[in-house]
Amino acid sequence: MKTKLMLAAAAAAILTAGVAMAAAPAYVTAAVADKGRPEADVKRDADRKPAETLAFAGVKPGMTVVELIPGGGYFTRILSKAVGPKGVVYAVYPPPRPSTDPAKPTPTPAAETIAADAAYGNVKPVKSSPAAFSVPTPADIVWTSQNYHDLHNVPNLDMMSFNKAVYAALKPGGEYLVLDHRANPGDPGVTKTLHRIDPAVVKQEVTAAGFKFEGESDLLKNAADDHSKAVFDPSLRGHTDQFILKFRKPK
Repeated sequence: MKTKLMLAAAAAAILTAGVAMAAAPAYVTAAVADKGRPEADVKRDADRKPAETLAFAGVKPGMTVVELIPGGGYFTRILSKAVGPKGVVYAVYPPPRPSTDPAKPTPTPAAETIAADAAYGNVKPVKSSPAAFSVPTPADIVWTSQNYHDLHNVPNLDMMSFNKAVYAALKPGGEYLVLDHRANPGDPGVTKTLHRIDPAVVKQEVTAAGFKFEGESDLLKNAADDHSKAVFDPSLRGHTDQFILKFRKPK
């Protein structure tokens, strides 16, 4: 019995690795090769592995994808090209903090700048605080990259309510993808100090909202990161140990 269990576990591990490392479809590699992407983004591809990440997520042409808190838009342009002209990318970003310095006006959010570019006409910016999260139409995928830990730092945000709002935003069978910096188990305080989170915490919170855990990718694993430093530490920035979790809304 023990031998059978070990073999089953090994087979599952091989299957997971195979999914994570499967060759990206041509439309994904074309999206990553898009000449409209900023050079600074392209230089980060070796570390962020965008083609493999989209392949693991199962992004397809014609999909509606919600990118939650897109930041500088690294994935926004790639997702836009991957879903194509029949797809939609809702780039959901929180209202920016107004500048208190007249000489330094509040910068335009990247979601708005990208959406204003005709080359990314399927990107629809949605200004929404996490507490009021919603999208105009049901989505195939809700995607958040390196942001979930920060949701724990939003004052008075109830994570159960937030994840249920994500659940409501998805079509039956829709997917919730969470990519973030890994923390050591048992220390929730590092969401603010180190900007990391234990993937077990993410699994517990998301499945408690009704999602089914579907798989994990080690694409962005870095064994040299012992999780003791902040993700902005110069020795680690851009090379942290990260996890990618995939959840599914039951049909």
